Amino acid sequence: MILKRFSIFTFVVSLALSAAAQTGREWQDPNVNAVNREPVHTFFPDYAPLRIVEVLPGGDRIETSSEWVKSLNGLWKFNWVRDLDQRPTTFFAEDFDDAGWVDFPVPAVWELNGYGDPVYTNIPYAWSRQFADNPPFVEERNNHVGSYRREVELPQVWDGREVFFHMGSATSNLYLWVNGKFVGYSEDSKMGADFNITPYLKPGKNLIAMQIFRWCDGSYLEDQDFWRLSGIGRDVYLYARPAQRFGDVRIVADLDASYRNGLLAVEVAGRNVPGGSVKMVLSGKEGEFASVTAKLDSRDSCRLSMPVKNVRKWSAEQPNLYSLALTLYDASGKELETVRQRVGFRKVEMRPDKGQILVNGQPVLFKGVNRHEMDPLTGYVVSPERMIEDIRIMKENNINAVRTCHYPDDPLWYELCDIYGIYVISEANVESHGMGYEEKTLAKEPSYLKAHLERNERMVRAFKNHPSILIWSLGNEAGDGPNFVECYKWVKAYDPTRPVQYERALLNDHTDIYCPMYATYDHMEQYASGDALPAAVRTEDALVWGDVAFGQGGRSSKQGSYRPLIQCEYAHAMGNSMGGFGEYWDLIRKYPKLQGGFIWDFVDQGFRKYNDRGDMFYAYGGDYNPYDPSDKNFNCNGLISPDRRPNPHMGEVRYYYQSVWTTPGDMDKGVLKVYNENFFTDLSGLYLEWELVNGPKGYVLSKGFVNQLPVAPQRTGTVTLEGYNVPGGSEDDLYLNVAYKLKQATDLLPAGYPVARQQLAVRSGTKSAAGFAADAGRVKTYENIAVYELTAGRVKAVFNRSTGWLDSYKAEGVEMLKAGYSLRPNFWRAPTDNDFGANLQTKYAVWKQPAMELQEMTLAQAGAGAGSAAVTALYKLPELSATLEMRYEMNGAGQLSVTEKLTADPARKDIPDMFRFGMQLVMPEHFDRIVYYGRGPGENYADRKSSTFMGCYRQLVSEQFYPYVRPQETGSKSDVRWWKVTDADGRGVMFTSAKPFFATALHYLTGDLDDGEVKHQRHSGELHERDLTCVSLDGYQMGLGCVDSWGALPRPEYRLPYGDYSFTVVMTPVKQK
Repeated sequence: MILKRFSIFTFVVSLALSAAAQTGREWQDPNVNAVNREPVHTFFPDYAPLRIVEVLPGGDRIETSSEWVKSLNGLWKFNWVRDLDQRPTTFFAEDFDDAGWVDFPVPAVWELNGYGDPVYTNIPYAWSRQFADNPPFVEERNNHVGSYRREVELPQVWDGREVFFHMGSATSNLYLWVNGKFVGYSEDSKMGADFNITPYLKPGKNLIAMQIFRWCDGSYLEDQDFWRLSGIGRDVYLYARPAQRFGDVRIVADLDASYRNGLLAVEVAGRNVPGGSVKMVLSGKEGEFASVTAKLDSRDSCRLSMPVKNVRKWSAEQPNLYSLALTLYDASGKELETVRQRVGFRKVEMRPDKGQILVNGQPVLFKGVNRHEMDPLTGYVVSPERMIEDIRIMKENNINAVRTCHYPDDPLWYELCDIYGIYVISEANVESHGMGYEEKTLAKEPSYLKAHLERNERMVRAFKNHPSILIWSLGNEAGDGPNFVECYKWVKAYDPTRPVQYERALLNDHTDIYCPMYATYDHMEQYASGDALPAAVRTEDALVWGDVAFGQGGRSSKQGSYRPLIQCEYAHAMGNSMGGFGEYWDLIRKYPKLQGGFIWDFVDQGFRKYNDRGDMFYAYGGDYNPYDPSDKNFNCNGLISPDRRPNPHMGEVRYYYQSVWTTPGDMDKGVLKVYNENFFTDLSGLYLEWELVNGPKGYVLSKGFVNQLPVAPQRTGTVTLEGYNVPGGSEDDLYLNVAYKLKQATDLLPAGYPVARQQLAVRSGTKSAAGFAADAGRVKTYENIAVYELTAGRVKAVFNRSTGWLDSYKAEGVEMLKAGYSLRPNFWRAPTDNDFGANLQTKYAVWKQPAMELQEMTLAQAGAGAGSAAVTALYKLPELSATLEMRYEMNGAGQLSVTEKLTADPARKDIPDMFRFGMQLVMPEHFDRIVYYGRGPGENYADRKSSTFMGCYRQLVSEQFYPYVRPQETGSKSDVRWWKVTDADGRGVMFTSAKPFFATALHYLTGDLDDGEVKHQRHSGELHERDLTCVSLDGYQMGLGCVDSWGALPRPEYRLPYGDYSFTVVMTPVKQK
């Protein structure tokens, strides 16, 4: 591709303000976003701290000399004031006495180091309880200010070079002085700022002083859904470069029409190099290619290009990289400077005829997440090791794409995505959510046009050379208007090689991708199945701005159907969530115009905190003080915990994001069909490991390997399992478990790691799980005014005639029910975050503890020699216009069959759904083990169970509780055939049913996990186990849902509408081993 001539030489005036004067009001002027800040250029790893490149893999390492870089990370003298008008105003003077100041680390945020409190809000600005929004103005009160001082001595080898100060990230702004002289000013807290400090330096020690405000006019564009912190979030350092140097380098590593050969085009902008030249050397695994040289023209610029035959292409599947070295020479041929860049050859195209985005000619699927830069200990400060850990977790769980929500990331993040292979949507630091989407949106405010443009321009210019970045995003949740139209125009003109998206543009012309948030299943299918405009793109979104008209429902002149639908946020992973995730991917795999999406979000944003008892818990909004605005735990929506432990729902994501799928061929003969969903990689790097298992008994019948999988990308192959043999005559369920594992280790994953796994049902058994026989022996009955008793041998059940409940169940003299508790019907769960978002804790409250009026209780004694006896209790549920029958039948073996039957009033249409239909009992604490046949090993639910396999599992009750950041429903197992709860000696109870059921065992009561009608500042880390085991047995459960966490319900097939229900459980005593 031939680059447009103006691309890197036409610098918008807004990129740098040359005036050196400080007005003192820069922080409240939206048209002054920088003073003396250097024009942004591509990131040069050669001029970054050594620690950054040390973490990169050896095979692609760019070595750099720290000779020209001096890190300023470490301790600085620091002063903090609560109110802006109390800030020191002469602290930058060389003779200022800072002896009373503290030593404070850089980088570090103030609030996690004792200065101010972390604030979390979703939509409102952090000042929303203090003053009204009035852009560009923010108040001085509670506008904290941090002032920094540090002396630094420059290496002698730097003499004759120009010295630059680099601030990686300062929130919300930065004032800079050197040796008492004002250097410059910068806003945009998530982009680096560079200043040429050469004129201010002197021999020996030099004083660097900085001042950062909590809020400035730019804060109106930084209203992201995350912790609101202040301070320094990334590296601070000095670097020295020659006066004659590279100004910028732009690389386009394209492919030809065959997608086979590479086309490398490079534009170079020099600084002060008249008559100079540039040599370009490309190298890769093939070796070093012939160098290319070009002369700089009168504008200190030149272009270089070269073809690369049979190029190794870059993709997330195969992140092939080349190294490019560019050397600058003066007119005499003297070498001035060498800079290096990684190069990845790939092509990104839009296919309007198919409504798809193509990478290297293929309609890839974006199996993505949104990721905030957040650490549970250091907040905005994310170490290189943590970044690599995040990418490793993504690779482990088949995540191939990241949206940098909602700002550009640390430059190292893009480097790592290039190296390890992650598709990136890079998003500008623009979000004004608190101003709303209507007339007050800053997208329509002319005074903020410059800031919108600058933030997009600087991002694109800085990160343009990264092959991992496929898409630019103009911002997030900032309304829509002319400012975004202008941003789109600029980005498309500067970089025509990538698509540009903006969610609030809907289906208007200034987005190349239809990228809604939280689109429903119906919305997606309606869009993908035809040209009709989705009904959910509402007519009130129609707007007219000046001479730019937007038609009804946001319909553009191009129509919507030419664009793919890729949700920029979907599947809100808050708390116990991700129910129905598989149905999203059923649609995505069905319709070509649906190409995936980005889950909200990757990591829970909790901070480690400790209570007075020493319990560690994860703090969220509202945990630091009662007066700042708070959206509580709405910032904990992660697939992983703050400390990077995968949350249970990550398993479902890993399953549906996998790229190898197995379907039965001939299951009797062990013939399987294997589909390779990869677009560029065959399956030769994997082997198949299989085992045929007896489900209820839990043992392996046969197992083996398939070492050769000759399946090309996007193709299906057939494999036959050698040694596979289905035994005849078995009454048990049989399953085939398959796993596709790495033959060799990758940079992040070990050899043998399973990248895909599935379970296939081979045969359904004929053996009944219930096993209740009415003729197993004699059952004795007893009654008095207080109780009914049923006794069979050494098993006794006692029923309370006042309540109708089962109060005691003894076997061999051992009580199975904890004193003070009864077996009771149960319709309630501790509401999940999704439940709270839909207000179900209130809407469904009638099911929580419904009045149950005992109407009748009978004891059916069949007489001498009878094989069973039964107690029946009939209740009236007046609030529910229903009746409930509890029937307990004991046989001679001491088994107790418990049937719960709800009869509803068909005339009542106003009764809400329920969470579950089942029963609950509480056992003594020493019954602390479970053995069961059902899905496992992790928790699973009606709409989130595909990633858990049927099998026989042995676990501890203490392992069933998962500490979501906020306590809620947890620990369920589905498709259970039998469920044993025992003590260490094997004594206890086995629960069975004639059909699959749900079971849970916890050392907590439901009330321990239930916040009630409103959320309180509660944390799982502060809970302590009770001396009991609470067992829940359900015939039916409502699903979890995941469309969103503020109103959406689970899919209809996973709800429990008001109606008739019946469920039977058989309790069988389990004797000591």
